[in-house]
Amino acid sequence: MSSRLTAAAINCSLSAKGRASSTDAMLDVLAEHFQAHDVEVAAPIRIAAHQVKWGVSSNEGAGDDWPAIREQILAADILIFGTPIWMGQPSSVAKLVLERMDAFLDETDAAGRMPSYSKVAVAAIVGNEDGAHHVSSQIFQALNDVGWTIPAVAACYWVGEAMRAIDFKDLEHRPRSVTRTAGMVAANASHLARLLRQSPYPG
Repeated sequence: MSSRLTAAAINCSLSAKGRASSTDAMLDVLAEHFQAHDVEVAAPIRIAAHQVKWGVSSNEGAGDDWPAIREQILAADILIFGTPIWMGQPSSVAKLVLERMDAFLDETDAAGRMPSYSKVAVAAIVGNEDGAHHVSSQIFQALNDVGWTIPAVAACYWVGEAMRAIDFKDLEHRPRSVTRTAGMVAANASHLARLLRQSPYPG
């Protein structure tokens, strides 16, 4: 096993393709900071561009792309979970991913550990209305339920002014608070992931 940490990034935007989204832009911010901590970040997986079936198992049969995505996610030390805010909620695509991870509850090893044990998860959240705290609380509770470890300062987010239409990707200058928070997310998650790699949960 390489000594270098790895991170998998997922983009739960509603659009399957097209120009880069604000979620992509926030994932890029975090990737930049993770790389500064010697973490290799894979290209984001845009979930909507794949045929991920609805369900709560790890394989929903022929044509389901989730098994391959699941393998990529679990091969990494860190998961960067990217989602936009829609109607104050994580996107429906984000909820689909969380529901598919529900299968981890029945996939424990002899010590009772789910496949996500000793792996770290953080969030990248963007939206044009308030709701980042609500979205992160939903994501982190669900991820923790299925075995992921959440570090201190685990979410990097940006929300625009209410009733306006400026997207994060269209900002002329990155807010200092976003840069500062991204640095803390990357530093804390990298530190925790290294500790858990050296000393995994005993189960």
